[in-house]
Order: sequence, then structure tokens, then C-alpha cells
Amino acid sequence: MTGTSDVVTDDDALYVLTAVLLTPAQFPSVLGDDYPAACAALALEPYAEGYGLVLGQDGSGARWTVVVEDVSLVAVAIAAWDCGMEYDLSPDDRSVVCALPGWPLAVRAAAPGLAAPHDPLPDPDADGTDPAPLTPPDTESWGPAQRRMGADEIAHQWAAWREQLDDETDFASPGGGAESAGGPADDRPGTSAGLAEQVDADANADAGNEGDDELSADAEADVDSDANAKTGSEVTGGTGAEAEVESEDGAVGGGNAVDEAGTGPGAEIGAGGENRPRSDGPSSTAQNPAEDRPSRAHAGVRRALAEAHAYVDTLPPPGRVRSSFATGDARMLRADGPGWSLVARTDDIAFILLDEEPGEVLPVGRGTELPGLLKALDAIAVRPA
Repeated sequence: MTGTSDVVTDDDALYVLTAVLLTPAQFPSVLGDDYPAACAALALEPYAEGYGLVLGQDGSGARWTVVVEDVSLVAVAIAAWDCGMEYDLSPDDRSVVCALPGWPLAVRAAAPGLAAPHDPLPDPDADGTDPAPLTPPDTESWGPAQRRMGADEIAHQWAAWREQLDDETDFASPGGGAESAGGPADDRPGTSAGLAEQVDADANADAGNEGDDELSADAEADVDSDANAKTGSEVTGGTGAEAEVESEDGAVGGGNAVDEAGTGPGAEIGAGGENRPRSDGPSSTAQNPAEDRPSRAHAGVRRALAEAHAYVDTLPPPGRVRSSFATGDARMLRADGPGWSLVARTDDIAFILLDEEPGEVLPVGRGTELPGLLKALDAIAVRPA
């Protein structure tokens, strides 16, 4: 680790707007499929203890992300903000690892009395070696970042998503009744459920699904950083500000949990059974759900289940499978892989999102094999401390 970066000094205070965790169990999923990938996106070593990311503005209004070693301090601040309490987040200079230009998440806030947030100017003494400013993902396209953040948001709004499915119809077998292993009910496209409308309620986000049947790309960093930003503070002086973050990450995904960042899909999923998530899932004949009914299940879903099943035999990188609290005795699982994301409750079904299916949410029925896979994934998952 390096020492304190020259970009944050006693004469150039950082006004804190929000903060997120970067640990194996909690990291902004916008940054990668797992903890090492998230660290690599910020040119950090993937130390097991993790980091805290403090997002704010300097005296000129420029955006900065300050990386600190004091994970506990950042976690306490996030917990206080989540409870609506003020907390003066002021990491000791000795805990600062580095300061990176820009923000990796979209923050809809600004420190009072400063210029509007903007990227800092390049250091003239750096001879062009300055790192490029961090930026949130493109909101106009669907890709890995949006897919991961969409899965995070489903985890945060599980009840609202789950209630849109009827096990008797959405996982029905051809002969009638519920299919024991959650085979596909039909080939209807996945729902939009307007992730962008669910997240960032505190920031009054104007994004939405505009009536189509796909998850809006505005599920952007809306799913990646919580409206955790309550009363701000400074790293090295100043007055701070109150922030709202377009946001993510939550209990399972990373950074800090976005437990209050949405209003739920509600009617966007469709009334009268229309525009529900397409159902794909395993039959009751195979131990590995990915091997079930290849002619009926979505090929991408089978691939995702096969790769998730492989994690049980060969451990993936830290953070690739994450487990967090759910109601009752259940756990909420989040898993990611090349081109896919899975979110599931250990006592219920799973949802899968694919890069190849922009905006679509594909449910996987519980059946007889999925419970065993989810239990095995939970056993190898990393968990918040």
C-alpha cells in the first residue's frame, strides 16, 4: 500500500458525500464480478481486510474517491446514515491509501457552497500519467455492470419481485399443475419491472422503464451505491454535505447496502399475468439443475446454473458468491459469472440475468435440485462480518 496521496492535503479538504465498503463480502458490483476484480478496477491489491471508499468533493468542487484502510470506521458511518443519524466521517490521514479522481458510482448531490461536481484537472507535473477519472457505467446500454446491479436490486426488493410469480402457473408442467422442478411455463419475455424506478427513491430518480418489457439500462449505478449518503463530513476539513446516491449495493452486492433505495416493481411487472419474467428451470431428474431439459430451458440459464454448480467443486475468487441475511432462517445469495448473475433465497426460487438477454429477468423454479445447489453455494459464500 502507498501512503497518503498528495491530492488530498490539509489545504485541500475533501467534503464527504457518501461512502461504500470494498470487502470480499460487500463491494460495489459495478466494479466487477468478484472482489479481486473490483480491486483491480481501482488498481488496488485485494487484501482480505478490504477498504473503505469515501466519495466527496475537494475545495474546487472536483470529484474524488479516497481509499482508506479503516473499514470499521466507514462501516460505522454507513450504519449511522442508514439509521438516519448524523456521523462525522473523518478518517485519519494515516489510514488513507490513495485518492482517485472521479467517482465510480453516480452521486446525485453536491457539497454546499462549492462548484458543481466535476472531474479534476490533470496534474501538470504528472506528464500524462494521471489515472483516468472514475466514472459510473453508461446508462444508455446493457452490459455486465447493469446486469450485476440489476441482480442486486432484485435482492433488495425480493418480495416485490417474487409476488409477481404464481408457482401454479409460471412453473406449470405441460400436463397441468406446478412442475416439481420449475420448468419453463412459456417463452414470454422477461419483465422490465423498472429497476430504475425502484432504486434511488430518496433521490427522486426520474429514470423508468417507459412501458417496455425490459429492465431499463438506468438500473445503472442506481443499483450501485445506496442512498446511504446522509449527513456528510470531511476527511480533512470543511463542512460536508448531505448526499443522495444513485445506487446499489446492498446487503449482498457490495459497497454498502442499499436497503432503502427503491419503491419496488409494483404494477410495472404487468397486470393479469402479462409481461412476467420468463420461467426457466430444472427438471426433477438431474442432480445438477443445469443438465435438466436442455430442449426446454433457456441455454443461457443452463450455462449459468452449470457454472454456478462448478463453483461448488472449484472455489471461485472471493466475492464471486456472497450470502447475506434474509427473513426467517433463509439466506439471500448473489453469484456472478462470465455473462450472468444469479440472485436467490435459499428457501425459494432463483432469478438469473444474462448479458445476452438485455433487461430480462429469468426465474428458475425451485423443484427438487435447486435447493441443494443453493445450499451448497451458501456453504462456500463469503458473508458480511
